[in-house]
Amino acid sequence: MNDVRRNPRIPVDDHLPVQNTITNQPMGRIGNLSIDGMMLIQNRPPRDDALYQVSFPLPDAQGHTQPIEIGIHETWTEDASVPGQIWSGFEIIDIAENDRQRLLRYLDSRGPR
Repeated sequence: MNDVRRNPRIPVDDHLPVQNTITNQPMGRIGNLSIDGMMLIQNRPPRDDALYQVSFPLPDAQGHTQPIEIGIHETWTEDASVPGQIWSGFEIIDIAENDRQRLLRYLDSRGPR
């Protein structure tokens, strides 16, 4: 797998579950995150090269949590070293400007991008 990321991913210590907003089904949880992508830890693989509309809770500096909604595109999937886990990389392809600003603040509070 070639790493073609524009921004380094920040490990996420917060438990951020991701919900498919079209099917209203859980997809997994975020393992790492950047302004333009994420890795999800899942129980089952996503469809190859698929597009998803998802939401996840995003804490602010005061610890309040509000959902953020984004469009993502699956770019890679592999079996994790942990049995029963699948790791999948997604590119963020659609995000509202106010959610983008909230995501930038969240990432800035956790380290350099």
